[in-house]
Amino acid sequence: MVSDTIIEVKDLHKSFEIKRKSFEVLKGVTFVVKRGQVFSLLGSNGAGKTTIVRILATLTMPTKCEIKICGYDLLKQPNKVREVISLTGQYAAVDEMLTGHENLKLVAEFRHLKNYKQRIDDLLELFELTQSADKLVKTYSGGMKRKTDIAMSLLCNPEIIFFDEPTTGLDPQSRLKLWDMIKTLKNQGKTIFLTTQYLEEAEALADYVAVLDGGIIVKEGTINELKKSLKDLETVEYEKEMPTLQDVFLSVVAKKGGEKK
Repeated sequence: MVSDTIIEVKDLHKSFEIKRKSFEVLKGVTFVVKRGQVFSLLGSNGAGKTTIVRILATLTMPTKCEIKICGYDLLKQPNKVREVISLTGQYAAVDEMLTGHENLKLVAEFRHLKNYKQRIDDLLELFELTQSADKLVKTYSGGMKRKTDIAMSLLCNPEIIFFDEPTTGLDPQSRLKLWDMIKTLKNQGKTIFLTTQYLEEAEALADYVAVLDGGIIVKEGTINELKKSLKDLETVEYEKEMPTLQDVFLSVVAKKGGEKK
C-alpha cells in the first residue's frame, strides 16, 4: 500500500560557520507533505526556505535531521531520493547557446534515459514550445526559458517537484501561465513543494501552507484553516468577511520581526 505521506521531516537543524562563528539557521524544523499535494513554504528573506529545499534535494548536508522522501532515508539513500525528485530554482538553468530541443536532449542523455524522443516531444507540446524547439534559447523570452527549464526537470517523470521561488523575475502574464502549469502537474498526480514570497501565489496554488520564522515552523495548515484561526482570535477585527493569507502571514511573522528591531 502506498503511503499518503511522501515527505517527512523531523527535527531538521542546519548551522553555517562564518568567520569561525556558528550560526544556526534551522532550529528543529518539522513538517509532513502529503502525496499529490501542493505544499507551500513561506517565510521572509533569509528565513531558510532555500536552505530547506537544497537539503531535501540532496544539495546541502543538514547538521541534524530525520528525513524520508518517498520512503527513502535522505542521509542513507541520497541516490534513491534523486531518482524521484526534480528541482526548479529561482532562475532558469538552461544553456542559451543550444536550442530548446537540444537542452532537453542533453538532460535525457545525461540521465541515461531510454526512448526519450517521444517524451521530449510530449513535454514540448505540453509547454507550448514545439514551434520554438529548434530556435536558440538565447532568443527566448523569460517565460519561455522558464518553461524549458521546467520541461527539462520533468524528463525523468519525478514524483516530487521542488519549485524554489519559480516566478522570480517573470512578467505577470508568464507568471499566470506558470501557475497554470503547476495546477496541471498537480492534476497529473505530482507532488509540488513550492517556496514563494508572493502570498497571493500561495493562496492561489497551495493545498497546505507552512510558515517558517526564527528557524522553526510557526504556523501551518490549509488556507481555510489558517484564515479561520486568525478570524477566530477575539483581539483581531476585520472589515472583510475573512482575512487573507497575507493577514495570517503578517500576524505571525511581520509583527514579530518588527518587535525585534
